[in-house]
Amino acid sequence: MTYREAYEAGKYILTEAHLDNPEGDAFALLSLVCKIDRTFYLTHKESKLTQEEVTQYRIMLTKRAEHIPLQYITGFAPFMDMVFKVNSSVLIPRFDTENLVLRAAKVIKDGDRVLDLCTGSGCIILSLKNRYPMIDAVASDISRAALLVAKENAKSYNMDVDFVRSDMFDKIRGCFDLIVSNPPYIKSAVIETLDKEVKDFEPYEALDGREDGLFFYRQIAAKAKEHLTRNGHLALEIGDDQGEEVSDILLYEGYTPVDVYRDLNDKDRVIIAGYKGES
Repeated sequence: MTYREAYEAGKYILTEAHLDNPEGDAFALLSLVCKIDRTFYLTHKESKLTQEEVTQYRIMLTKRAEHIPLQYITGFAPFMDMVFKVNSSVLIPRFDTENLVLRAAKVIKDGDRVLDLCTGSGCIILSLKNRYPMIDAVASDISRAALLVAKENAKSYNMDVDFVRSDMFDKIRGCFDLIVSNPPYIKSAVIETLDKEVKDFEPYEALDGREDGLFFYRQIAAKAKEHLTRNGHLALEIGDDQGEEVSDILLYEGYTPVDVYRDLNDKDRVIIAGYKGES
């Protein structure tokens, strides 16, 4: 089978599976299996795959046709000009979350102590550490499996991060200049309506924000005050309809100012809240 034949077969299989981007996914898998880029493909279309490559490509296409996310098949996901290992123990890093990193980066400086709560793959804290190498970085998650992924990502970039297994703030010690989090925020009843690739394959506990989607924001707003320095900041990713509700929670708990930032689609995406300290 030639590269051209393999690519055409891959596009057909993934089109029949009703995927959104069959051409892109088919080439991404072919590129991974054969270790080629698009330029090589265009100049070697009639070169043949080895039998091992054909077998591996078919296995990957079958998985993708079952709507297993591409990133879980390849084992990595791009984020903030970096590449992170991912598996089904962690959420796939998304472009939306880059808004959180960019906004959080505006309120920290080298030397600050930063906590990433619900770290998952570690993409947020490691992206911040990449921008500010001298921050004292701490990251926590309740999932042991997620922390293993985050630790591997930190090791691959040779970054020093203190990882803590903790149910929210239970095992967190000390204070931080910034606490950043992308917590679970989808209403429980809404999860079943999500795309199959999300609801069937990404970790449920990383999606479920309980009945109204605000459960973890209430916990964070109430407890973060015990772990923020005076004039510290809280940076949160939010759902695109949660700006007002999460702002109200934070204002009630005494944070000020509370600013909501929109993404490129003009939807609520990030909240930055200041903490003045106990008066």
